[in-house]
Amino acid sequence: MARLELGVAAINGAEAFDARASARTVPVPIPEGDEERTDHFITQNGVTFAGSHLIVDLWEAEGLDDRDRIEQALIDAVEASGATLLHIHLHKFTLGGGVSGVAVLAESHISVHTWPERGYAAFDIFMCGSAQPRRALPVLKAAFAPKRVVLGEHKRGVL
Repeated sequence: MARLELGVAAINGAEAFDARASARTVPVPIPEGDEERTDHFITQNGVTFAGSHLIVDLWEAEGLDDRDRIEQALIDAVEASGATLLHIHLHKFTLGGGVSGVAVLAESHISVHTWPERGYAAFDIFMCGSAQPRRALPVLKAAFAPKRVVLGEHKRGVL
């Protein structure tokens, strides 16, 4: 019972995050005199956190079976965000033609999973430091021409 109060519930023997409990978290700013630390946490509007995590769903999108198009979109999204690309790994599935992969960044990652047969792509964009993950959105829209975009944002590591 106490675990639920902390924001974690047991489901089928596994632990799951309780978003309602997280919403009650009170952020704490970086203590005065600690502004020069190098952990790449961000402080915006008095809130200190590790980074922004965008969950992006593209619907009725094009080119989701094209590995090269996806790779170029990731490269362009990283550049637009001001992030540092370390490595890209993509895998194209023969059944359905979907592509899954990740662009590993010095600032974290962008991952992708596509279902071309449904016109759907799931992007996960998490960046810390001075990188600006929202700048990746116009790049993804231009690359895949979705008719509908669903965006969720979560601040990770709120102090």
